Amino acid sequence: MTQPLQEYQRKRDFNATPEPAGKSGRSRAAHALQYCIQKHDASHLHYDFRLELDGTLKSWAIPKGPSLDPTVRRLAIHVEDHPLDYADFEGNIPEGHYGAGDVIVWDRGIWEPQGDPQEAYAKGKLRFRLRGEKLSGIWNLFRTHLAGKKEQWMLVKSRDGQARSEADYSIVTALPDSVLSERTLVPRHPAPLASAPLKSVARPTPALAVTSLPQALQPQLATLVDSVPKGDWRYEVKFDGYRILARIDGDDVRLFTRNGHDWSAKMPRQVKALRALGLDSAWLDGEMVVMDGNGVADFQALQNAFDTDNDQQITYYLFDLLFLGNRDLRPLPLQNRRSTLAQLLEHNESERLKFSADFDQPVDALLDSACRLGLEGLIGKRADSPYVGRRSSDWIKLKCKQRQEFVVVGYTEPKGSRAAFGALLLALYDESGELRYAGKVGTGFSAITLLSIHARLKPLETGTPAVSNPPTGSEARNVHWLKPQLLAEVAYAQMTREGVVRHSVFHGLREDKPAGGVDLERAQPASKAKQAPGKLRLTHPDRVIDATTGTTKRQVAEYYAQWVDSLLPQLKDRPVALVRAPEGLRGELFFQKHAGQLHIPKLLSYSKEQAGQAAMVINHVDSLLGAVQMNMLELHTWNATDKDFDKPDRFVLDLDPDPALPWKAMLEATQLTLALLDELGLKVFLKTSGGKGMHLVVPLTRRAGWAEVKDFSHALVEHMAGLFPDRFSAVSGPKNRIGRIFIDYLRNGRGATTVAAYSLRAREGLPVSVPIWREELAQLKGANQWNIGNLRERLAEVDDPWAGMASVRQSITARMRKQLGIA
Repeated sequence: MTQPLQEYQRKRDFNATPEPAGKSGRSRAAHALQYCIQKHDASHLHYDFRLELDGTLKSWAIPKGPSLDPTVRRLAIHVEDHPLDYADFEGNIPEGHYGAGDVIVWDRGIWEPQGDPQEAYAKGKLRFRLRGEKLSGIWNLFRTHLAGKKEQWMLVKSRDGQARSEADYSIVTALPDSVLSERTLVPRHPAPLASAPLKSVARPTPALAVTSLPQALQPQLATLVDSVPKGDWRYEVKFDGYRILARIDGDDVRLFTRNGHDWSAKMPRQVKALRALGLDSAWLDGEMVVMDGNGVADFQALQNAFDTDNDQQITYYLFDLLFLGNRDLRPLPLQNRRSTLAQLLEHNESERLKFSADFDQPVDALLDSACRLGLEGLIGKRADSPYVGRRSSDWIKLKCKQRQEFVVVGYTEPKGSRAAFGALLLALYDESGELRYAGKVGTGFSAITLLSIHARLKPLETGTPAVSNPPTGSEARNVHWLKPQLLAEVAYAQMTREGVVRHSVFHGLREDKPAGGVDLERAQPASKAKQAPGKLRLTHPDRVIDATTGTTKRQVAEYYAQWVDSLLPQLKDRPVALVRAPEGLRGELFFQKHAGQLHIPKLLSYSKEQAGQAAMVINHVDSLLGAVQMNMLELHTWNATDKDFDKPDRFVLDLDPDPALPWKAMLEATQLTLALLDELGLKVFLKTSGGKGMHLVVPLTRRAGWAEVKDFSHALVEHMAGLFPDRFSAVSGPKNRIGRIFIDYLRNGRGATTVAAYSLRAREGLPVSVPIWREELAQLKGANQWNIGNLRERLAEVDDPWAGMASVRQSITARMRKQLGIA
């Protein structure tokens, strides 16, 4: 008898292709039938439509992809069954192998057969409902009698509320990207947009999404590297200026800093020049610069231009085009976006706008020339890379000299004929988040900047130093300490082992970046692994914890050491349970709720008589890192603290989905639950679970006991399940949530725990549970969006969404109980 996956496995060499082998079936809990559609750029671009049935994915190749138009029949060529694991596969199948090319998950969700699915499949006539990220409503797959090497089927949309005319809307054109990641597919040999006449640039192409102009965008940031990488790179001058994004919507032209501040009023000439380009709508990226007499960017001159409201000398060097007309160009390769931008600026007559050209000389010679000319360095960009709104290794910085932003924490009295002040005292945040003194800068100031900066310093004076290691003796005389709110750009010759700069030169204050969290910028790649924290002695530091990424125990320790200031407030005074993985993810996991035989320094331990059950509390960095030494991966906390073990100070709703449900269903469920909490008048804070679901955290004053809080959360969940029985379940267990989401209220009893914010999760890729702003919810790609590798980018760009939680004062009232029908 032929095995279901025999043909699939025969065609593939799993030592060379990243595709799942499907030889050892996954142990899966009860779930709805899943489907996925993978966009596959092989010999020809096509869409692979896969339906779960009888333990495999029945698969069809659809050359043109699905259509929402019931009058359009799409050819669907029946191919071999694929393993269930394939539903999450994205990546590159190497050349020379079956299906060589790039694969993304274009859509996924659950399918609900209309009638018996096995019988319908055997007859070649499937009718079903899709509940996916992109597709929904009733669809039909039927076998034809067309001749061919493989069965020829047709995919057709039924007439319902989700149907749309193909002439009005093509879903594969409008929504081209992955639903699991930021991946997109671009043509392997794309022709530059600029090769067409300018008027045709505004027409949508099949590779680009047609969309409205976003109100805000995050810029792509570059990573500092210590050597020139291999590959096809484009190098531009690294300007010493302010990064500015321009939004053009007709005559409405806005200029935004990298933090989203509107600086349009500061630069009216540049706004006028952009308006004169005559673009209907666009987003552009570039740098505002003032050049000195030698043609070198002068940051202090730029600062003076802003201080004196004089934008006449400011030039906007444009280097990227993100949106044009009704098209999102970010998925296109860099070289295509830049060639189109160059074309748009070809007839620009303003000296206030210029194209930032790249150079085709060898990069070593370019960097040498840049350094001899007194430039800051080069920016390198991978030629075929898309634009992503975060720090990326596709954009790199090569610096000529050491230059760094520092937090200004004080200033000294002037000496001799010097006016205003003598020197600025500098500081940086270390890896534990502590602000530490980093030396002084007393040169590089003009008479004007001395006075203007001094006026900025006076209101920030405070009686105590903000740094943990303030200078002593003569170094501390005549120092005025400041609140750490200003940021200075400083060049320096070297930095001592103690972290103090030498031969420093001031270049200007930065107003386009926040002062919080500024640390020493280190060149990457760190092929030399960072050492584990000095206070922690790790055994087996090179043990691989996650084989999918190669993450080691040392890297887990470094993660918890780096984000200790974010994590410790989540653990403070709360009984904690640990998920331990002595053999990594491949071995058995242990859930430990009390100290037992653990040897963890400074760990607080409570008896059953004290806390109602044996418990432990981690309040110190040494305890946290000691837990890592004991192979801890996850931290789970109570909803009460050791201030009063009997009175919870919050309740948590954990939205736990059928794993086959599309992420869109989770977003909708979260919004519905938030609406109910809003109606009750309760303020709620959100975080990703790091797995499949979302956590809603409702802070409370310590008044009610465990039973009352748990009963209230249970009633709330039953209310939601009663309102939306097709979406929610109030009963735990996999069988009770098939095609639905269980709102887990059981975490609100004494001793029950929820994974802490910023904790790693013991899953492939080591994702992280991360607090989010409510406004970010619609943009989330998944509950495991952030992981051990990319959390730094997230925290560097977004303020703490939970910063105000401690100040919330609310409790469960009689009115709320009445609304939920609780006596």
